[in-house]
Amino acid sequence: MSTYPLPRVRLTAAAAVTTALALALTACGGDGSEDGSGSGKAKSAGDGKVAVTDATGAKVDVPAKPAKVVALSELDLDSALALGVKPIGLTAGRGQKGAPEYLAGRAGDIPVVGAVTGPDIEKVLRAKPDVILAGQLADQKVLQQLKAIAPTVVTIGKDKDWKKALDLTGRALGKQNEAKSFLAGYDAKVADLKKKLGTRAGATVSVARYSAKGTAVMQQGVFISDVLKDIGFKRPGVQNDRGQGHSTPISDEDIKQIDGDWLFIGTLAAKGKDADLFAELKTKPAYRDLGAVGSGHATEVDGSKWTSLGGGLAAVSVLEDIQKAMAAK
Repeated sequence: MSTYPLPRVRLTAAAAVTTALALALTACGGDGSEDGSGSGKAKSAGDGKVAVTDATGAKVDVPAKPAKVVALSELDLDSALALGVKPIGLTAGRGQKGAPEYLAGRAGDIPVVGAVTGPDIEKVLRAKPDVILAGQLADQKVLQQLKAIAPTVVTIGKDKDWKKALDLTGRALGKQNEAKSFLAGYDAKVADLKKKLGTRAGATVSVARYSAKGTAVMQQGVFISDVLKDIGFKRPGVQNDRGQGHSTPISDEDIKQIDGDWLFIGTLAAKGKDADLFAELKTKPAYRDLGAVGSGHATEVDGSKWTSLGGGLAAVSVLEDIQKAMAAK
């Protein structure tokens, strides 16, 4: 789980947060812990509030029907939008200035209140949220500051399971039924895709990302690998193993490790430095010699959707991408 550095905050904001922490942490933060494993079970806490157990096992009292939600990770934003809730603040996605590219149409006008490295406490404070969805934030100092502003729910567990995160978010936002319905719909879409793929449902599928740092493959324990596992795809080489981080760098000399029956590869942004570099990669002999490339089975994808934290909307969109690329015409 990532640990974000404590963000810099101007003195006025820091003082306001400190005061709020001293006066209202118990009432707003609900940072007591339970023996639970972050199942997200919700029960009435009285006074129009609901008690939710977050991904760390902490008990958080949240409004039964929160109206102002801040989403501090790409997955939180995806989950909220999937449940019909438009946040009042978001943190910029990896490689983005705002929402991840695949969510831009739904979230383009939501104010940015932080970055991947952590939230801007002053901006979160000014947003006056009812609930803060804190993603996988682990910095205790930052969490204490957030809890002083509003009930704060860590939604992403160590396994980074987007389905568990969506279920927990549904409980935190009073949208449990919507979360169950969404997940049931996703399962139905997976089953339908398998039928349309036919024998290709057993293919070996590789997923890679390209950036200024070079090529990286997506191993086990991340969003896209969970989606591919749902479909039943095999994975090549090291992509069957759990990685040390979110993605695993591959040198140009070892680029054959991204090969498979089918290859899905992209950058975090369709425009800019990474996209330009990717265009150069596609001209290199080593890349063009890959079996998937030679057979016309290499598909360029939106990396902000495929190779980031993901979420329910990302998962459904990935299924659509796969159908378009692989289903027999």
